[in-house]
Amino acid sequence: MTTTTLPAPRRCAGPSAAPLLPVVGAGTLVPLATGGEVAHANLDIAASAPALSAVAERVAQVLPHYASVHRGAGYLSRVCTALFEQAREQVGRFVGARPDDAVVFTRSTTDALDLLSRAVPAGGRVLVADVEHHANLLPWQRSARTTVVPGGADLDATVEALEAELATGRYALLAVTGASNVTGEVLPLRRLVRAARAGGARTAVDGAQLVPHRRVDLAADGVDYLALSGHKLYAPFGAGALVGRRDWLDASEPYLAGGGATLHVGVDAVRWAEGPERHEAGSPNVLGAVALARACEEIAALPAGALEAHEALLRERLVTGLLALPGVRVVRPHAADAVGVVTFTLPGHPSSAVAAYLSAEHGVGVRDGRFCAHRFADSLGLGDGALRASTGVGTGTDDVDRLLHALERFLTEGPRLRYAVVDGAWGPVPDPRPDPAAFLRAGTPGTAGGVPA
Repeated sequence: MTTTTLPAPRRCAGPSAAPLLPVVGAGTLVPLATGGEVAHANLDIAASAPALSAVAERVAQVLPHYASVHRGAGYLSRVCTALFEQAREQVGRFVGARPDDAVVFTRSTTDALDLLSRAVPAGGRVLVADVEHHANLLPWQRSARTTVVPGGADLDATVEALEAELATGRYALLAVTGASNVTGEVLPLRRLVRAARAGGARTAVDGAQLVPHRRVDLAADGVDYLALSGHKLYAPFGAGALVGRRDWLDASEPYLAGGGATLHVGVDAVRWAEGPERHEAGSPNVLGAVALARACEEIAALPAGALEAHEALLRERLVTGLLALPGVRVVRPHAADAVGVVTFTLPGHPSSAVAAYLSAEHGVGVRDGRFCAHRFADSLGLGDGALRASTGVGTGTDDVDRLLHALERFLTEGPRLRYAVVDGAWGPVPDPRPDPAAFLRAGTPGTAGGVPA
């Protein structure tokens, strides 16, 4: 298959930026339905960020020492145990954990919040807003002790509604997102923590979208619990963490029943461990924990303000370019503080069809739909869905310009191919690209140093 040279996108006004950190897969070639292949432009970072190159190198370094964890007498078992516990310390340090906080390794943010939902003391009420991702809504919504506050017309109205409820003193916990995965807006955590404390409540933060983009300090911010995911933080799938106060976690039933979570097992009774081990039954994901810790180190090593400045430049370029396109609606583009997540619609065009076009004809990856935040999407009038472009440390201005150029061509010239729903998904008809399920077996396309001119 030949490499395709796409028409050079018109550069947007304003300063340009190269990626901040190298990521695995940068320059990977993907097939186009129009023929040839092109370097993939990944603007779906908010869903899953590519692993940092430094993370992949760390995993490769550790793999030859792969062995059992905890209680193993073999030297490599002791190495893996040390790596696992060091990772716990590194993740805690990255998020500013207090000395007595627990760092529990989980599979993801969703897993961490489900764990926490079972640790709220009996009878304790939980307060959430309907702007939440399902990961921070559904675990609480299962309980009759949860109040879901409808989001207001804007972020300030939502925060004020939460403050009013917290003032009643009826709640044990406020569960809130750190940054919206729909609008990118960063919530005023210190303000919400003050309101929660005044009402006698603790605060749990869904940090999936916040931690990869902003420095978080639990001790300074006063946040009681933080959930995060490795796959949002430039580490591979399958590792996450819940960081926070030990007392609720030590008093709750173990999240999983199994080996490693016990001190003694008798015929009729079990004495459970305290601390993180209480909720980490089974053989832990050592490689995932090590990868997550290495990602934390890389992000923490960036110069102060560099991440925020990089993201602000890309977001401004993206929003300005989208607003210049005829008929494009950007959802809340003028938030005072927002991470690199921008949601938009092309009225009259199904978002899934546009996303399919961007991939098939331009090699651009975005997310479409309602982003696992259906209640919030409905309140924003997104109907059946919208498009979301998201950036990260591996994104450059060339990626943003390529998306804008592709959308401009869609609106002015229309797609070159015919699109229809096949097997429940939009795509070009016919689609000559290799079946994704057989993609690697057929031979992975090569990589390019950058996007073709």
